[in-house]
Amino acid sequence: MTDSTDPQDTGNDTGSDAGSRPSWWRRLSSGLKRTSASIGGAIADLVTKRKLDHAVIEELEEALIRADLGIETAVAIAGKVGEGRYDKQVSADEVKAILAEEVEKILVPVAKPLVIDAARKPFVVLVVGVNGSGKTTTIGKLAARLTAEGRKVVLAAGDTFRAAAIEQLKIWGTRTGSPVIAGAQGGDAASLAFEALEAARTRAADVLIVDTAGRLQNKTALMGELEKIVRVMRKVDATAPHAVLLVLDATVGQNALSQVEVFSKIAGVTGLVMTKLDGTARGGILVAVAAKFGLPVHFIGVGEGVDDLSPFAAKDFARAVAGIDG
Repeated sequence: MTDSTDPQDTGNDTGSDAGSRPSWWRRLSSGLKRTSASIGGAIADLVTKRKLDHAVIEELEEALIRADLGIETAVAIAGKVGEGRYDKQVSADEVKAILAEEVEKILVPVAKPLVIDAARKPFVVLVVGVNGSGKTTTIGKLAARLTAEGRKVVLAAGDTFRAAAIEQLKIWGTRTGSPVIAGAQGGDAASLAFEALEAARTRAADVLIVDTAGRLQNKTALMGELEKIVRVMRKVDATAPHAVLLVLDATVGQNALSQVEVFSKIAGVTGLVMTKLDGTARGGILVAVAAKFGLPVHFIGVGEGVDDLSPFAAKDFARAVAGIDG
């Protein structure tokens, strides 16, 4: 096993959410452009020249379903639009306002920060998700946030299936000043997690973040590997892991629902991070995920930069989905 870090790089180039809202809002609204444009175009087509009737409501439902908001959510929102407005002219802005309000109601209960319990030291965060979802990059960005807050972080390169994941995590370790416990490609991930937890305790680290493989095509093997990681870590700390974060790729649409279901069963997911909110994202799926599973959403990622991971804000997300400015 190797321990990689660069003590000269403290990762203090992470930026801050404070004072940067206009920039953040532009990135968020741009990242949800595909969803908001799809919904906005459909709304405009439906209400510009027609009075509200059952046919319009049904077409609105279909547009919201196509935007991945989920059937139940689409029906509820369309029903809300119709309340007291049948046979009346309604503007696109009115419909968007109702949409934003109803989406916000769904998202507010799940918009929860990741709380690091200082009494559990190190606080162990197990990060799971399919390969390609952005797990390793998310770990790096999270490490940057935590070190900027003054916390001592150790990273564990537990995705031993991919050499690229190990090297990528080492780069993030250097950027954030976080020691990286890593082994050779193909090594035993559970043994590495055990060693990383012991190393984190020896170093009096505040947080240990553990990367994992995400080979969903073989659920049985993945389940066995994750269960073993948890089992061996509990030999060092009976309460570990203290958080299990599932990283979801916003571009996968409906597949996100099955990923949440599978990883919740395999790993006991405690919270979500949605990544890759770019111009191709199908971000409406986060609304469907929230409505169906009710899992806390801690962060969303809107780019590749170290400061492009931000705490999830329900109102901002809802307004961006609806295509409402600022």
